[in-house]
Amino acid sequence: MYPNKLVEEVFHSTTEGIMITDEQMNILLVNSAFEMVTGYSLEEVRGKNPRILHSGKQEASYYAQMWNDIKTKGVWRGEIWNKRKSGEIYPELLSIASIVNVEGEITNFFGVFSDISHRKVVEKEIEELTFTDHLTNIANRYSFNEYLNVLINSSKQNECKHAVLFIDLDRFKQINESVGNDSGDLILTEVVNRINGIIRSKDIFARYGGDEFLLTLNNIHHQKEAASYAKKISKLLNTPFNINGDEIYITSSIGISIYQQDGISAEKLIHKADKAMYFAKQNGRNQYAFYFEELKSDSKRLLLLESELRKAIQKKEFTIYYQPKVSIEKQEIIGVEALVRWQNEKLGFVSPGEFIPYAEDTGLIIPLSEVIIEKVCLDIIDWRNKGILNLLVSINIASLHFQQDDFIERINSILMQYNCSPNQLELELTERTIMNDTEGIVEKLIKLKNMGFKISIDDFGTGYSSLSYLNRFPLNYLKIDGSFVKQITTLKDMQAIVDCIIMLAHRLHIKVVAEGVETKEQVKLLKEMDCDIIQGYYYSRPIPSKELLDFFELWEIHKIERNVL
Repeated sequence: MYPNKLVEEVFHSTTEGIMITDEQMNILLVNSAFEMVTGYSLEEVRGKNPRILHSGKQEASYYAQMWNDIKTKGVWRGEIWNKRKSGEIYPELLSIASIVNVEGEITNFFGVFSDISHRKVVEKEIEELTFTDHLTNIANRYSFNEYLNVLINSSKQNECKHAVLFIDLDRFKQINESVGNDSGDLILTEVVNRINGIIRSKDIFARYGGDEFLLTLNNIHHQKEAASYAKKISKLLNTPFNINGDEIYITSSIGISIYQQDGISAEKLIHKADKAMYFAKQNGRNQYAFYFEELKSDSKRLLLLESELRKAIQKKEFTIYYQPKVSIEKQEIIGVEALVRWQNEKLGFVSPGEFIPYAEDTGLIIPLSEVIIEKVCLDIIDWRNKGILNLLVSINIASLHFQQDDFIERINSILMQYNCSPNQLELELTERTIMNDTEGIVEKLIKLKNMGFKISIDDFGTGYSSLSYLNRFPLNYLKIDGSFVKQITTLKDMQAIVDCIIMLAHRLHIKVVAEGVETKEQVKLLKEMDCDIIQGYYYSRPIPSKELLDFFELWEIHKIERNVL
């Protein structure tokens, strides 16, 4: 009797709701958590079909797919909206499994669920904070990128033409210094109000940052329409701003790029509109300019870059620098991030910001990434020979590289060649990477994690994934983008965003890394928020492998001194 009594106690004391039905879907048993969440007692639901909980928010096709999975796989897990006895609709995370007898016949169905209402509220708050500019209440740069990519994806099957306008307020820094930050904020708010008054509801308007704004003009027939809007905006902003009784005069420089002729990605369209804006500014301000090919960087350098990059990959002439990651609680170095550097005889030092995007555009990122992994393996071997074991190294994985069908086989082949374990590598992926072909990505990530790799989402908050998707991926770490960390000591809203991200990640058993940490104040605040790991110049700039070994020694010396003190 003891085991039965124990099972009964577990059944009724667990915080998840449990429901058991017969093979005809008639409810047989529910536990106390079920009664608490739904409001129904066992007597009220016994013998009834679970349809009494249906909210009506899901279509019939959703349930059809759910039962198809249960019949074919024996189990289903997902989010669903149900209705309490009171009529309140709420979200829950539900798992349903079939129970079969020795003949393989279904005898019962077993459902376990948890109320995720609070998590949904937190997710909504974070998304609102993350994707809205808090001064002007319009979209911010991250939200703009997402909307623009959605617009582009929906336009691939037709000949739609869209324009991107990059709007910069001329000499705003000097104006802001003259009138003060509060008055400067009033000017920015009024700029938004004026532009909002002339744009169409289908267009996307966002604050890119500071005194810069982005605007899409959707489904235009000719680029003259973009020119016409640019003129309207210039005229609107030329009208004096009355701020606290003072008349402030503003002009603007506007750059314009056109989809598809100037690019077919949000990144390229924004980049080219930005270049056109600077051309307008450099040629007198208070005007607009379209992007044109001559605005590209020196074509001779571009040709040389391609040629030298291909040679460098063949010769493996790259150096890997490492930036330490520090556990806030234990004050221990728990890993490093590998960052590639390139010094070329003809080009000199080439910034990763120049050659990495070019490698991604040309497909050279795949062989380049494999060279980086090989270099990291060689450093791991060197560290191993010097007594440094099991140091976790995170490597940035490009989307194009990860999407290759043989990605797992290729990376595993490199590790086997150098006798390195997957347990020492953390693969950093962007949000955009994991949001493509979600089911296939989940399968690939699970396989990598089962091999021993750690999985991390890089630059979290700057991409396009929904927070509700995080629980679908087998993640070990979530890295908060440095642009968020930079502002946590000056902006309360940014503190709230970071605090909520950390809280949500911990609820999903994911550790949080804050990158770009530069000040003691940021460290103190992140510690108070219960952040797990710190990375940034506060502890160390990226350094080559030899200096890293010296850094470890110094770290241990200072650690001993701290313990003595």
